[in-house]
Amino acid sequence: MTVNEIAKVLEELAPLAHAEDFDNVGLLVGDPNMKVQGLLVTLDTLENVVDEAIEKRCNLIVSFHPIIFKGLKKLTGSNYVERVVIKAIANNIAIYSMHTALDNSKMGVNAKICEVLGLKNPEILIPRANSIKKLTTYAPIADAENIKLALFKAGAGNLGKYSNCSYSLNGIGSFKAENGANPAVGKVGEIHSEKETQINVIFSFEKEKSILKALFNAHPYEEVAYEVLTLENTNQDLGMGMIGELDTEMDEKQFLLFTKERMNASIVRHSKLLGNKVKKVAVLGGSGAFAIGAAKKAGADIYVTADLKYHDFYQAENQLVVADIGHFETEQFTKDLLVDYLTKKIPNFAVSLSESITNPIKYL
Repeated sequence: MTVNEIAKVLEELAPLAHAEDFDNVGLLVGDPNMKVQGLLVTLDTLENVVDEAIEKRCNLIVSFHPIIFKGLKKLTGSNYVERVVIKAIANNIAIYSMHTALDNSKMGVNAKICEVLGLKNPEILIPRANSIKKLTTYAPIADAENIKLALFKAGAGNLGKYSNCSYSLNGIGSFKAENGANPAVGKVGEIHSEKETQINVIFSFEKEKSILKALFNAHPYEEVAYEVLTLENTNQDLGMGMIGELDTEMDEKQFLLFTKERMNASIVRHSKLLGNKVKKVAVLGGSGAFAIGAAKKAGADIYVTADLKYHDFYQAENQLVVADIGHFETEQFTKDLLVDYLTKKIPNFAVSLSESITNPIKYL
């Protein structure tokens, strides 16, 4: 397989279009057409990780965090980022990053945290707005079903746990083909009326190009009448953080100790304990101060995240407990998630889990 072919497999899990605008995701180093001999999955791409890839004969590194985040103006090896890129290029190793594209995936970073903590019925904590679009088009009644099937195949019509969703309405369409036109029905120069079906389907925004291509290929008309609208509905399958429930409620301290153990955390920093039972738990891997309000609004008893500052803990406002278990600690199981996913999708390919511990923070 080539780097590009493996990237397409990864983008089924986490389309790059789902990444946040500030992020730098996708292929950061290397030739997309290079044949991949072995693949190493890591949380961070550091020099020792590149050395590990060389030792294991892996010429593609799939990393959660992007090694290149800000623009590089030179490559002289003056810092760890430049040294990693130089070493990767010198050894013909490609580097691919997923970061917030995987953060926003319903089967990504936060789903893995829910799995480790045993949370049931997980849902997106902050569903993405303005990410659902609606296509309306018109076609001869006899062609409507084939067009719908083509749209479904391209990814339209998915709504929660349902697929092939659409709404159709029959009516009469009219047009006049002018000179130079080649109408599928009717004659040039004559007003023609045709019994047509109005087809309505929704789709995730990143699929617009492929869905329109499928529409144009399947539609019999020379000029296809259609409109695409962005809906205000939030996308329940895309967004930051998750919230789920424990099978059995716990005391707050009991849950924090449970979380510390399950997440291999050295330290848990938390806001004031309220003396409540913990049933609903919100989680967000990485820096999650921005989602404290969403966790409160969702009725979480505890919110588990990382990188909270002094004043962030005040935002709990006696409505829930906020807990900071460490950035690395919230994301460490992402490697296992990706290895499991790739092993299932490409079972006959060599996928290795990096043994390098890349947490830069040490505790006394």
